[in-house]
Amino acid sequence: MGTLCDYGGHIVEALNVNVYGNGTQALVLAHGFGADQTLWHYLIPYLACYFKVVVFDLVFSPNVNPDLYNPKKYSNFNGYVQDLLCLLDQLNVNKTIYLGHSMSAMIGCIAATKRPDLFEHLILLSGSPRYLNAEGYTGGFKRSQLDKIFTQIDQNFPSWVQNFAPAAVGVNSTTAITQFRSSLGRMKPKTALSVAKTVFLSDLRWVLPKVSVPCTIIQSKKDFVVPKFVAFYMERKLGGSARVKILKTKGHLPQLTAYHLLLKVLKRVLFLKG
Repeated sequence: MGTLCDYGGHIVEALNVNVYGNGTQALVLAHGFGADQTLWHYLIPYLACYFKVVVFDLVFSPNVNPDLYNPKKYSNFNGYVQDLLCLLDQLNVNKTIYLGHSMSAMIGCIAATKRPDLFEHLILLSGSPRYLNAEGYTGGFKRSQLDKIFTQIDQNFPSWVQNFAPAAVGVNSTTAITQFRSSLGRMKPKTALSVAKTVFLSDLRWVLPKVSVPCTIIQSKKDFVVPKFVAFYMERKLGGSARVKILKTKGHLPQLTAYHLLLKVLKRVLFLKG
């Protein structure tokens, strides 16, 4: 199965890479399902004062050529991992600080097991290795709930977007709901269903002990998509040093709804490494 790296090496253009700031260390910001790189717009002006901030769109983003999304290649996380590693190689960066939101948290974890030289620190924001509940594990969803989500996406995507966006945002922020609803709603319904199944049915708990890169896990105290249990589970299971920072806010998208709280934590992580 071909990767974006095989197609003439144009992954930087294909995924709409933007670089801000002139810092010596690269700080890579990777968004989650239904979003795009504009999700980071509150954080970039500050972070670009100190780092070379790299943002890009994942291949399913409505801003990317839809022909590049291959459901077979991206039926698991490996396709996304290949894209990330190829992108970092083409930008000629290593020892990056990687901030991955939602599904991109686990993309970063897998990538760091394959190429630890590329990562100095992983910041895992609202991430989860498994969304389904299991014995001794509270992932947040029953299988019947996920099947209902898949059916709604398949049968009436606009209606599902209308309801899912405010639930994911988790707070009464018209601006944040409008932004997330816009990017989510511009996805092709078939692509959205394919990505949703890849994410929500994943079980990547086995990856965590293999991650040797230091990690910081950041999580809202209440998140409809990822319960707080998951953050502390990840802390226990990650192979390298890991610590949890709980934000006193609600929702799955604190970079939109509580960016001042998130920035406060990021300052400590980035400048004090603690």
